[in-house]
Amino acid sequence: MDIISLSMSLAQTQLQTEVGTAVLDQSMNLTQDMSEGLKQMMEQSVTPYLGGSIDVTL
Repeated sequence: MDIISLSMSLAQTQLQTEVGTAVLDQSMNLTQDMSEGLKQMMEQSVTPYLGGSIDVTL
């Protein structure tokens, strides 16, 4: 493999890694925003006592 091909291959790999990292960062931010929204919705629930405990006796 010559130097030019190796250089292009490394640059392409680096770009793929950077794009993957950016997409993952956006996904994590979106998930965090959605979880905050869900938390706020649950706090404003009309019946906040529901779902506070689970009866698991048989």
